Amino acid sequence: MTSLVPSPAPAQARLLPTASLSLGAATAHVEIAATPEVRNRGLMFRESLPPDHGMLFVFEQETAQCFWMKNTPLPLSIAFIDARGRIINMRDMQPHSEATHCPAGPMRYALEMPRGWFLQYGIEPGQQVEGLPSP
Repeated sequence: MTSLVPSPAPAQARLLPTASLSLGAATAHVEIAATPEVRNRGLMFRESLPPDHGMLFVFEQETAQCFWMKNTPLPLSIAFIDARGRIINMRDMQPHSEATHCPAGPMRYALEMPRGWFLQYGIEPGQQVEGLPSP
């Protein structure tokens, strides 16, 4: 029997709001994770991402929230971003790892992209991110 109901992961991806962020000459197309439920799931169980696509985690207030990669098969890099839109610090993350990756200071946003994406575009801490949604 064939099911006509889409699987949860692709359906979730289609239902999330999206935005395009500018980081210097680079553009990141992101799904926005702005609720606790969506932030907790993040990119878990995703097998791939299109080029220049990722997820933006948006918090209601500044936080020191740490991230891990449990149940996430994709190698990712994360940029922690403050309330003014400046990158605080960045980390590379290993698939399926429970190691935590934390911001170096209070952050309002976290941007997960395929591992190496920030390096590819020469993006560094201190750089401004344009197009961030209001929490």
